[in-house]
Amino acid sequence: MPVLTRLIPSPVVVDIRPGALDDLGSVLADERISHSGKLAVAVSNGSGARLKERLAPALPGATWYEVGGGTLDDAVRLAGAIRAGHYDAVVGLGGGKIIDCAKFAAARVGLPLVAVPTNLAHDGLCSPVATLDNDAGRGSYGVPNPIAVVIDLDVIHDAPARFVRAGIGDAISNISAIADWELANRVNGEKIDGLAAAIARQAGEAVLRHPGGIGDTDFLQVLAEALVLSGIAMSVSGDSRPSSGACHEINHAFDLLFPRRAAAHGEQCGLGAAFAMYLRGAHEESAYMAEVLRRHGLPVLPEEIGFTDDEFVRVVEFAPQTRPGRYTILEHLDLTTDQIKDIYADYVKAIGS
Repeated sequence: MPVLTRLIPSPVVVDIRPGALDDLGSVLADERISHSGKLAVAVSNGSGARLKERLAPALPGATWYEVGGGTLDDAVRLAGAIRAGHYDAVVGLGGGKIIDCAKFAAARVGLPLVAVPTNLAHDGLCSPVATLDNDAGRGSYGVPNPIAVVIDLDVIHDAPARFVRAGIGDAISNISAIADWELANRVNGEKIDGLAAAIARQAGEAVLRHPGGIGDTDFLQVLAEALVLSGIAMSVSGDSRPSSGACHEINHAFDLLFPRRAAAHGEQCGLGAAFAMYLRGAHEESAYMAEVLRRHGLPVLPEEIGFTDDEFVRVVEFAPQTRPGRYTILEHLDLTTDQIKDIYADYVKAIGS
């Protein structure tokens, strides 16, 4: 009889709780990850470096590599540095840039990656994608999922609040991304992976509907789990479709048009999601999403992240060019500049100031 199931690419260990870092050594000693204790640990010069002194005694076989930033060159240099080390695994300890560099480097040298994020800024901590700055701006590179994800909620409590809030926007934007995927299915017959869609949608809804905030451990638990599940949803579908629609096209347009002024990824995605929901006629859902984003201190209007109305219209107009071949509400409506201005004015009135 055939096995009527499929294997889901996912971490073998997901440890999300207060104090999780205290057991990092025993997690890594699991023979599925490191049987010798020889580890390459990539850290930032910020949050990761501050944790090195605390963690080094529990990882006596580790070699520590400080990574300067989140560029493709940084990731290639890291891969070159660890290539000759005969390590069992790579550990990425720090913010999103360090995790992405470590993911790329681990893939390049054929080693498993353990993600130990120190904030919850976006869903890249468990995704099969490394986003790195390059000479052309910013690129996304396919990589394997982390073999383990360890998130210490005590560390997250101490992270800059803005970076944790940004993760809320990224998680909530799943709801808009799934609506875009369903639109592409209805209009173009694009196949939907139902499992990936269910995982991503429920992750977004869990954060959207939770009454707590970033000061609550229970809320941080839900947010961290949602971001991990979003990454797994992308692995299930084989691309970023479950978590990336018009919301992320708008985000990428901000990054490309205004690279020195762009806000945090999750801030832009949350704003983009609320506007995209309004575009598709889901006005009540858009208003509720904007209300929740505001409650968490996230932007819902471009002026709240330093952009004028005209600049935002330019962003929305340019957004479809950032993901050629991806069909979202933006491609579906194919709005003119004047139409974007009119709809944006209506959106501002609908969500209030």
